[in-house]
Amino acid sequence: MISINNVSVFFGSFELFKDISFMINKRDRIGLVGKNGAGKTTLLKLIAGLESPSEGAISFPNDITLGYLQQQPKYTDGRTVVEEALTAFAEINKLKLQIEFFNNELAHRTDYETESYDKLLHQITDANDRFTVLGGSNTDALVEQTLTGLGFEAKDFTRQTSEFSGGWRMRIELAKLLLQRPDVFLLDEPTNHLDIESIQWLEDFLKDYPGAVLLISHDRAFLDHITDRTVEISVGKIYDYKASYSNYVELRKERREQQLAAYKNQQKLIDDTQDFIDRFRYKATKAVQVQSRIKQLEKIDVIEVDEEDNSALKFRFLPAPRAGTLVLEMKNLSKSYGKHEVLHGLDRVIERGEKIAFVGKNGEGKSTLAKIIIGTLDYTGEFKLGHNVSVGYYAQNSDELLDENRTVLQTLDDVAVGDIRTKVRDILGSFLFSGETVEKKVKVLSGGERSRLALAKLLLQPYNVLLLDEPTNHLDMRSKDILKQALAQYDGTLIVISHDRDFLDGLTDKIFEFRNKNIREHLCSIYEFLKKRKAEENKKLKDIKEAENSEKPEISDNKIDYLQRKAFDKEIRKVKNKLTQVETEIEKIDAEIEATSVKMSTPEFAADVAIFKHFDKLKKRQEELMYE
Repeated sequence: MISINNVSVFFGSFELFKDISFMINKRDRIGLVGKNGAGKTTLLKLIAGLESPSEGAISFPNDITLGYLQQQPKYTDGRTVVEEALTAFAEINKLKLQIEFFNNELAHRTDYETESYDKLLHQITDANDRFTVLGGSNTDALVEQTLTGLGFEAKDFTRQTSEFSGGWRMRIELAKLLLQRPDVFLLDEPTNHLDIESIQWLEDFLKDYPGAVLLISHDRAFLDHITDRTVEISVGKIYDYKASYSNYVELRKERREQQLAAYKNQQKLIDDTQDFIDRFRYKATKAVQVQSRIKQLEKIDVIEVDEEDNSALKFRFLPAPRAGTLVLEMKNLSKSYGKHEVLHGLDRVIERGEKIAFVGKNGEGKSTLAKIIIGTLDYTGEFKLGHNVSVGYYAQNSDELLDENRTVLQTLDDVAVGDIRTKVRDILGSFLFSGETVEKKVKVLSGGERSRLALAKLLLQPYNVLLLDEPTNHLDMRSKDILKQALAQYDGTLIVISHDRDFLDGLTDKIFEFRNKNIREHLCSIYEFLKKRKAEENKKLKDIKEAENSEKPEISDNKIDYLQRKAFDKEIRKVKNKLTQVETEIEKIDAEIEATSVKMSTPEFAADVAIFKHFDKLKKRQEELMYE
């Protein structure tokens, strides 16, 4: 469907990648991986047509539609959330006008046997089919379903988009893209601003989507749930694996081990052959054997071992100074923004050494409580830090808070005090800033580089509490793994706000779930918590079903709406199954038509009436299936 042919990108003398080639097929689910700066985003922009390659070409059919989600899209103001989401239906609106025009023309035609009339019928059929595929008769329901899946509430639908933060506006852009139903999704870090529930909804949407998906993500669990193919960009080359991310990691390791073993065996053979040639080169009795070995050496196709990018973070957090058993305490703590209450009557204690994950939908108060803990927000009720507690804080937008006009070195040097100033360059080196890169201005750094620099600032002072708000945004897989290892070895108290399930797994042993202005505490891992939440949801469904079958209980309007949606979803599943069957039969018919067409073009079948009848029958069946 999309062909990337020998594409190269150069920036002056710097080679980002060279002669890369691969195909994107109709139902592909591809994870595009590689360290930050490897060229993943650049490759998406090339495919989307926003940039041009230095060499090579990208080709695809003219009628293919692409949906590209950028990391930093441009937003427009002046519409409500629903109005902005409805702009996704530009193609549907165009089709409505086309169908109306075709039908008007058809009403005035009487030339039923002409080719132009037949062409008009085909145009109407094609337009109606596309209109149905895009959900043209059900746009309002699609908008509501998509916005709700991405975390919006009904009361948000009529709010102006300008009232929302950048993360929520990114969700609106994602909703518009999903509603457009393109042939190919090109998604650059789609989960960065989503909570866990929204990520799980997006996973389900993309898994069932009939088009192709090419996505960049540093969320291992997200990649594993969606992708079945992994394309890695490493040291300017492409490595294509027919496997999900976790399986790809194992296959890559095995492949490199096999290459190294084969390379070592071949090098031994080459050395032994060269030794024989050198030893007997001037002995007349061995002349024939020497010449044979020389020819053998010339014919050897030298095995190449894939280059490996070994650059990675190397750091450990400083030992935590001793603090009291009680780290922080809340009593009847509440927080409101005007009339909007976010937290109500919290009574919680956090003790020394605990490893806690803050989870919940966006807007439930996780970052708000974090800001109360570090003392930048007022509140009602009681809140106090324990004896000798010092909090190191990584904000969700820490990378944006850096002074863009300072260099990397100045950024750390400005806040370093005492003996630690002599170690600033060492700290930067452990975060992959060395040599000339420490003189780079912050404004030219990538998102990943900014995140690493913001994390490096946490090493300038020993803290006994680390409070990290989405620390993995913009970090590549290896950087995330190393950060996780460093946090696992940290001997202080850890509080992490994150939507990355794989990152939290094994790192935290207590969950603070933010819901309905309060906190529910769960003494378990993140996957145990999600399993528990799933069980709760299933129990709710069971209760509704029992209420449906019982004559006594009165079913609320909300439950009736739910049951209607459930019945509707069941019908949709039936139609989807039928659609899959029809598509499978169309593929078989297409293949048979092609084979029959080849036969008909040969002299031996040129006068065979039966084969022509069979061909006509196949074409008729193809039209029936396409209409269905």
